Amino acid sequence: MEARGFLNQSTDMEGLDAHFASGARAVYLGCDPSADSLHIGHLVPVMMMRWLQKFGHRPILLVGGATGQIGDPDKDTERPLLDMAAIAANLAGLKRSYEKFVRFECEGAAAMVDNNDWFKDVGYLSFLREVGTCVSVNKLITLDRIKKRLDADLHLSFLELNYPLLQSYDFMILNRDYGCTVQICGADQWGNAIGGVDLIRRKTGGESFVLTAPLLTAANGQKMGKTMGNAAWVNEDRASAFDYYQYFRNADDAMVGKMLRIFTELSLDEIARLEALEGAELNEAKKILAYEATKICRGEEAARSAEAVAAAAFEQGSGEGLPQVRLIPKMSVVDAVVAAGFASSNSEARRLISGGGVVIDDAKIEDAAATAMPGILTVGKKRKAVLK
Repeated sequence: MEARGFLNQSTDMEGLDAHFASGARAVYLGCDPSADSLHIGHLVPVMMMRWLQKFGHRPILLVGGATGQIGDPDKDTERPLLDMAAIAANLAGLKRSYEKFVRFECEGAAAMVDNNDWFKDVGYLSFLREVGTCVSVNKLITLDRIKKRLDADLHLSFLELNYPLLQSYDFMILNRDYGCTVQICGADQWGNAIGGVDLIRRKTGGESFVLTAPLLTAANGQKMGKTMGNAAWVNEDRASAFDYYQYFRNADDAMVGKMLRIFTELSLDEIARLEALEGAELNEAKKILAYEATKICRGEEAARSAEAVAAAAFEQGSGEGLPQVRLIPKMSVVDAVVAAGFASSNSEARRLISGGGVVIDDAKIEDAAATAMPGILTVGKKRKAVLK
């Protein structure tokens, strides 16, 4: 795990290593249902769970049907509250995402659990007596996410302040009911997660661990997330296999080795060989990265199809198999670029045009007000769609 770049920090790395080595363990990873699919930014700890299952450990995928109604205080503003219908739809979508990476029907099968199953019956006074007495407010307000909001004098509701307590309670319940002794999460969840270790120790005297994964960032240091406009979605109804493949095919040169170690199951020796390639040969490494990552997420047939479409589009100039945008009368090039998913807003699309990065067939678009015509839309060097 360390050699593949999965490890960030742990409450006790040596103790955790011995813990895993001494028997099969139940390990949990949580995700709030704020969307109906995972995206690339979620997948570092998910791939960790995939490897752990291969070595006999049991993944517990916790979805926050309860905590999703509150929201983690990780933004500058309070997260919009979801209704129960939206949460239910998102939970179903997340199950489809997880099924691509871990097995739910086998010996040591993964389990997907919803924390609303226990929180819906927990009374407020009983929760305060059981958990509130074990949590220090002095310590709570020093957590990075909370301190950031307070230091900036940004609004932080009491609703959000409760989130770390709920996450700690989740770990305690999973420890009690599933024998779960390890929580895996992204590095940005460290403050929330370690509260669970402390709560388990205080309430049961038992041993538990937190293991965090590094956050996936782009070459410019920007976090990969669905709100950043730079992440590929896992589920087919969110992104085609071609789009998923192209995400990895377009990886920055400096990211290829890192992404091969995290998102594929190639041997470390093979990854070292590919990582050492330079110039035009590095493009072959990117094709292998894209194929192997897509094969895990979408299956071998979809990976082969995406590979063929990419070769036809970028090496033979064919539009067959590319994503399609259906034009409407007087539709502007700006709107077509946004509709293709190559810009998150009209202003971003206009910037791409003014920078000379938008072409339809062989004609560079110079007028942001131009009407889109049928043809192959190319944005930058590697993003293509067919305008029909």
